[in-house]
Amino acid sequence: MRKLLKPALLALGLGAALAAAAQPATQPILSPLPPLRIALIESLSGPFANTGEAVFRNLVWASERVNARGGVKLKAGARELLVERYDSKGQAEDALAALRSAIDDGVTVIAQGNSSAVAAVLIDAINKHNEREPGKRVLFLNYSAVDPILTNEKCSYWHFRFDAHADMRMAALMEVLKDDKAVKKVYLIGQDYSFGQAVLKEARKQLGAQRPDVQIVGDELHAMGRVKDFIPYAVKIKASGAQAVLTGNWGNDLTLLIKAAKEVGYEGKFYTFYGNALGVPAALGDAGVNKVIAVAEWFPNADGVPSETFYQSFRQRFPKPQDDYVHMRMQLMIEALAQSFERAGVSDATAVAAQLERATVSLSGQRGTMRAADHQFQQPLQVALMGRQGAPGVKFDVEGSGYGFRVIKTIAPERAEQPHGCKMVRP
Repeated sequence: MRKLLKPALLALGLGAALAAAAQPATQPILSPLPPLRIALIESLSGPFANTGEAVFRNLVWASERVNARGGVKLKAGARELLVERYDSKGQAEDALAALRSAIDDGVTVIAQGNSSAVAAVLIDAINKHNEREPGKRVLFLNYSAVDPILTNEKCSYWHFRFDAHADMRMAALMEVLKDDKAVKKVYLIGQDYSFGQAVLKEARKQLGAQRPDVQIVGDELHAMGRVKDFIPYAVKIKASGAQAVLTGNWGNDLTLLIKAAKEVGYEGKFYTFYGNALGVPAALGDAGVNKVIAVAEWFPNADGVPSETFYQSFRQRFPKPQDDYVHMRMQLMIEALAQSFERAGVSDATAVAAQLERATVSLSGQRGTMRAADHQFQQPLQVALMGRQGAPGVKFDVEGSGYGFRVIKTIAPERAEQPHGCKMVRP
């Protein structure tokens, strides 16, 4: 398994120069010390390669920002952050092989998120490695694997989740759906693995509590990443009479589902976890206006000058429409890592973990705090509705599609927070 190290270094160097140009008061340094390396283990080939590449851009941009202000300042001197690529192909076995390669290469920070099943396998492997080799411990930063079990029954001292888990996201969507009285019938559909199963289970639970009057007219799972034609599913959805579809689908599975729904003339709403990117708005066009709802920790059309400046800076760095995929949580994750390195003063994983589990970070008007009890990041959540660019609240579009998302509900961290069942084992 080969790392694309030279392209990553090139991207970091170019980005640091751009960031320095935007902020002339903080110049990047050329440290004689080796960089602090982050191993990104993701699908960088195969059906979900676009999701892995999107994450890579986010982590590189976040690292560039840290490097532009002088890098991470440790007791021995300042060091730059460097993101290295390890292709998991979306498979657990390949992810484990990538983890072994990263550890053999001396990397101490692992980043992954696009698949809760893969995340669970990595957590188990890292737990065993850190117990077996305490002198070579590694940390696991999770930016989007949101199966609730990962910070509950499977919680680990070495694992830190920076995305809201599925139950938190579902509760945020329910803040909107509970008041959507036009919805009388809902169709549930998801990917057939741990995360997709968890989403549908929580959907049934929260619908029963928040909207007992709503009838669930469809409840099914499909193979993840294998369905090429979602027309049969779309036909069933339309025939069910559902006014809304609720799905946790992501990546190509969501884009193809949305496209199929449009093709069969389905006119209901989509309550989604990830309907605001990766081709979905463009696939729906006008058919998605006022019909696609998404939940995230932040949207480009969030209120405030700092937020707008943050988004415009990203678009300047990555101007191609297809590269328009930025998540605040990934930026806060790298800020929290840099903060924890500096507070520890060393690069040792155990010392850094002790700081990371109580990290509090702010960026461009957004703020988040790591909860030490289960290593679940606590932050605001937003629910947004798809609209045409230029409409009230939709200054920015998505991926050059002409459509963006207007924030219709903001949930404060204390309201988004949920109890946990973690029994943390500390070293």
